[in-house]
Amino acid sequence: MAVQQTQALPPQYVEDLQKDLGTQLTALTAAPLDTSKFAPQVAAQDQAQKDAYTMATTQGQGIGAFQPYITQAGAYSGPTGYQPFMSPYQQDVIDATLAEYDQQAAAGLTGIGQQAAMSGNLGGGREGVMRSQYQNKSDMNRALLQSGLLQQGFTQANQLANQAFGQQQALAQQVPQLYGADVGALRSAGADQQAQAQAGLDALREQNRLAAFEPYERLGYQQQGVASIASGMPGQYQSMVTPNPTPLQNALGIAGVAGGLMTGYGDYLRGSGQQ
Repeated sequence: MAVQQTQALPPQYVEDLQKDLGTQLTALTAAPLDTSKFAPQVAAQDQAQKDAYTMATTQGQGIGAFQPYITQAGAYSGPTGYQPFMSPYQQDVIDATLAEYDQQAAAGLTGIGQQAAMSGNLGGGREGVMRSQYQNKSDMNRALLQSGLLQQGFTQANQLANQAFGQQQALAQQVPQLYGADVGALRSAGADQQAQAQAGLDALREQNRLAAFEPYERLGYQQQGVASIASGMPGQYQSMVTPNPTPLQNALGIAGVAGGLMTGYGDYLRGSGQQ
């Protein structure tokens, strides 16, 4: 007994649309998508950032910028730290002062002789005692005067050494801070420029991504339209393009689109009765 099979075929124009859709799908998915055109890129460091790194890592600038000042501060400490601050004219001052003192002391001895002559004791023992006492006191005063001048010079030099020591310590702290401020300013300015360059790369990546997905987007819209025509029901198309997708989302999106198109195309064929 012969088996009679009844098959409901879709209108010819629907078959033509389905065949055209299948042809486009095959051609579109035959070649792999060139993802390198919208692969994520990282903007290179700006020159200011490179300069900041160089400054921060250069010996004597960012690293060890304090060392010369600590070394110099050490030279101003210890038992000989005062010596660089001794006045080069101190000995001249001492010599001139002592010469004046000696002149005045000699005048005093002359006065003793005059007094002895007036009293009739010139060359006597009393004159000798007076001269001896005067000379001893004069020599003591001269020594005290000289030591006082030396002590005054040392005290002043020591104070200047202490002052210089503090200044070098302050510079040892301040100079690295100033270098750090320069490094920070360069790094901040460079980061701004790098961010601008990164925004440009991201925009170009998004542009290339949209261009790469445009055929899939168009084919998906066409697929939904064919499905609507074949089923007689109005269809709604949801765009598969979303802003700034991640590389993983891109990969999943491509696979999803291709799979959806193939599944949808199979559904059309089954729905239309084509086996």
